Amino acid sequence: MVIMKSSRGLQLAFRIYKRSHHSVGIIGAPFSKGQPRDGVEKGPDLIRAAGLVEKLKAQGCAVRDYGNVTFEEVANDEPIGNVKRPRAVGSANQRLSAAVHAVKNDGHTCVMLGGDHSLAIGSIQGHAAAKKDLSVVWVDAHADINTPLTSPTGNIHGQPMSYLIHELQSKENLKRDISHSSHILKLLGIKVYSMTEVDRLGIAKVMEETCDYIFSKVKKPIHLSYDIDALDPSISPATGTPVVGGLTYREGIYITEHISQTGLLSAVDMVEVNPKRGRTDDEISSTVNAAVDLILGCFGRLREGNHPANYKMPLP
Repeated sequence: MVIMKSSRGLQLAFRIYKRSHHSVGIIGAPFSKGQPRDGVEKGPDLIRAAGLVEKLKAQGCAVRDYGNVTFEEVANDEPIGNVKRPRAVGSANQRLSAAVHAVKNDGHTCVMLGGDHSLAIGSIQGHAAAKKDLSVVWVDAHADINTPLTSPTGNIHGQPMSYLIHELQSKENLKRDISHSSHILKLLGIKVYSMTEVDRLGIAKVMEETCDYIFSKVKKPIHLSYDIDALDPSISPATGTPVVGGLTYREGIYITEHISQTGLLSAVDMVEVNPKRGRTDDEISSTVNAAVDLILGCFGRLREGNHPANYKMPLP
């Protein structure tokens, strides 16, 4: 531990970590039909073009890029009740589940590049098929736990958690009677941190409590599902449903750093990067670069580099 004083007289602590080696398997999922906005299918190749593979290798990772999953066009994909494009989303997640399962069977930490967040259904399902018991950490501006009967839009990217949670499948009354996702979370006892709690506690305490909670009984592999819209739009504006007042760049990166340090990260989703929602090239670049930096943080990268929100302090 190196202790130093900043120019503001604050005590800052920097821990020196031994760089660990990770085996990373990347799978692209260029899919957009879990929501109505075109462009999000371009996310995987934009993240790659920003140097993800090269940067992972530069920090000591072994990387295999499996390319993009190919998704079939589904004809006559009429809504089922309120749910839009159910057949396309179902087919896409079946294919993605098999692809993620293969990456895990090859022994890699899987990085799934989306695409919209409906893809978490297949990503987590494929991961669970390979690893059985998982802890899921969901970082998002939205809970994404609407059910087909409570969703206000019918878009499945707002529903993936309701398809994945076993306890919800048999609760028909819950599906019908609860009109707000916060009530579902409370009734199911899911640990949730709002931005109010992040502000009050600080991101370090939030992550400490999160890991204490998920490791309270058995240490399970972690699936981190990260929607880029969790970051404030000043950092990641090129996304489908931005929400003002989100995580700062440093808070967002801290989440990935903390989970990396557990040594139990087993899969990562990085979703909802949509270049068509950026008004300028700078907005697109900021969003894509933030996605890359979040992934790098998952694999042991300490906070340094060229991002304007990064910091460096020379050792005395």
